[in-house]
Order: sequence, then structure tokens, then C-alpha cells
Amino acid sequence: MGTLTPVSFLYAALKLRTQMAWAALTLYLVGTVTMIATSGPTGPAGDALFVASMLLNTLGGTVHAFTIRRRVFPRPDPVAYGNDQAIQFAQHRRELRQEARELAEQDPGLAMELRIGRPDLPRRYDDGGLVDLNHAPAAVIATLPGMTPELVEQILEARQVVGTFSSAVEVCVTANLPADLTSPLTEYTIYLP
Repeated sequence: MGTLTPVSFLYAALKLRTQMAWAALTLYLVGTVTMIATSGPTGPAGDALFVASMLLNTLGGTVHAFTIRRRVFPRPDPVAYGNDQAIQFAQHRRELRQEARELAEQDPGLAMELRIGRPDLPRRYDDGGLVDLNHAPAAVIATLPGMTPELVEQILEARQVVGTFSSAVEVCVTANLPADLTSPLTEYTIYLP
């Protein structure tokens, strides 16, 4: 019958903190008090006040609640929400790469068995998108940021000469790669023996 309408508008007033929200709360409180005060046998005037306060709190409160609903419970911006998810996903992938590097440092044999850095092979372990520059084929190396067919060929030639790399800096120096590739290679590569 609308006796709890003020509870909804108390929440709205606390959330919005506007004079209009506090005024609405006061109006619905008066309606509830009037409804309770006139609920007994009070005669025709009391009955009219009861019906009016009940209509105010039930119908008026319902319409008013739907009117202010979006301000009290705003929807997140779908683009911003999508961007937040994308950022969280990218951060998760970064954490997976770091965990895979730590595992490879502690136990290179296990890293080889898990095929860390080898997306070209069947595997179950998610390494966050690492590429093992010591063992990955050209097609996988080509997926790294900034890679061109010429740069991939330079890496493969340097790998034949050196055998194995130990870091992105060594790859860039040995294969004569542009200096701006050092950072992406550091982020996305691993160097298993």
C-alpha cells in the first residue's frame, strides 16, 4: 500500500544528495504518516485523506521511482566498460607471460615440456602469448609486434650463427634489428635453451 515508499526515496536522497530528492522523501514520509494516522475509523474526511495518501505513495511513488531510476542507478558506459574489460584482459595476459618466464627460469625442462613460447605446437599451458625465439618457426616469429618478413629472416640467420639467444637485447644486436623492437621483444619473447 505504499508504506515503504519512503525507504526507496531515502536511498535515492542519500545517493543523489539534492534538495529535490530530500523534498520527495519528505513528501512520501508525510504520505505514509497520513496513511497510518487515517487508517482507522475517521469518517469521510479521514477516508479521503487515507485514499489520497495511499495513491500518492503507491502510484506517485512508483512513477517517480521509474523517473529517477537512471540517476540513482546509472548504467555504465558500454564503451568504457568494454575498454575496462580489454585492459583487464591485457593485464591478465601480461601476468601469464611473467608467470611463464618465472617457471622457465626455475625449471627450463618443464617449460619445454609445457611448450612455453611455442604456439605452433599443441599445448594446454597458457603462457600469455610468449614466443620462444630460440625454437619458434618463422611463421610464429612473424606474429610479433613490428616484425616484417625481412626482420624475421634476419633473426633466423642470426639464430643459425649464434645457436641460442639469451635476451631481446642480444637478438636486436646480433640480428641488427631496429632499436625500437627491443621493448616489444622483451615483452613477448622468451629464450629457452
